[in-house]
Amino acid sequence: MNKPNAWLAAALLWLAGNGLRITILAVPPVIPLIRDEFALNATQVGVLSSIPLALLGIAALVGSLLVSRLGLIGALVGGLLLVAGGSALRGLASGYWMLVLTTIVMCVGVAIMQPIMPGAVRQWLPNRIGLGTAIYTNGLLAGEVFAVLFTIPFVLPAVDGSWRGSFVVWSIPVAVIALVVLFYAPRPEAAARGAVVVPHKWLPDWHLGLVWRLGALFLCINAIYFSANAFIPIYMRSTDRADLISGALVGLNFGQIPASLLILAFARRLEGRAWPFLLSGVLSLAGLGGLVFDIGPMTKWWAALIGFSDASALILGLALPALLCRPEDVARTAAGTFTLSYGGAMIVAIICGAAWDLSGRPAFAFAPLAVCALALIASATLLRTKRNLT
Repeated sequence: MNKPNAWLAAALLWLAGNGLRITILAVPPVIPLIRDEFALNATQVGVLSSIPLALLGIAALVGSLLVSRLGLIGALVGGLLLVAGGSALRGLASGYWMLVLTTIVMCVGVAIMQPIMPGAVRQWLPNRIGLGTAIYTNGLLAGEVFAVLFTIPFVLPAVDGSWRGSFVVWSIPVAVIALVVLFYAPRPEAAARGAVVVPHKWLPDWHLGLVWRLGALFLCINAIYFSANAFIPIYMRSTDRADLISGALVGLNFGQIPASLLILAFARRLEGRAWPFLLSGVLSLAGLGGLVFDIGPMTKWWAALIGFSDASALILGLALPALLCRPEDVARTAAGTFTLSYGGAMIVAIICGAAWDLSGRPAFAFAPLAVCALALIASATLLRTKRNLT
């Protein structure tokens, strides 16, 4: 691929990465508003926050199927349009279950896109897989930051404080990204030698140990991040520190940006290594402890530590299917990994809410996440033992 096309591919990967998370992370800043309107308990908040995880798990297989039927670009554009449409429909929800239903529609689109992105990296930047993964993940993280950074101070005032209106606003950039990808994405015939072909097989090979090991690794990463976003707002309110909500969410999500920039700079040195995942587990455990037991001026920094450590593991982990699999198996291996990891992370989110409700102690919502941090260390150790990582 020549240099102009490489720059175009990088820009499109970054934009598509934004579309993976903007609408999902538009939820945490307005969770207190939704909880008040629908009188939700902590378990119901856990269910609502786990919907993206459930759909990212189940519909990930649909993404692999669509790539085999429509090709990479058609599947990617279709996923983006579903995200935009589902997010806008959430603004029409008249009750909790209608909000759940429209959130499902939106998350199907995100789930379709998730296993497509490693294939897009392989097809558009075949000689720079680590860099391409870091670029689209940087876009993913930027989308998360945009949503939590701008919703409370700018988007909500612009829509008269309506959480419904904020969902509609965040659907607009995703629709625009879909059109940009449709018209400007490199076509297979223009891709460099070595680009992926449309795969004939789409179901993951469940007998492959790598799928299960990667699934366990991603389960820990995703559970920590998504559940922290869901429970930080209501945890801070339960401790009479609602003033810390915005700072903690911004810290959690903005803390990911330095991680993505660091990995962009050292992608080739870090890809395929086990020690960054081990370090991520240790730092995540420290951040969770500080978040629960040191509420105050340091809260945003503890949240930022969680974001930094979790994002580091996420970015390096997303490169693994493309690094460890044959080109034709990337999408289906990624789909199997995401099915296992997001399905497990959904269960963890519900357990977090139930731990709060059953114990009557808000801090107990974070105990399952501490277990996930320990399990991340164990998963990375297992991958190194099996010689998938060095």
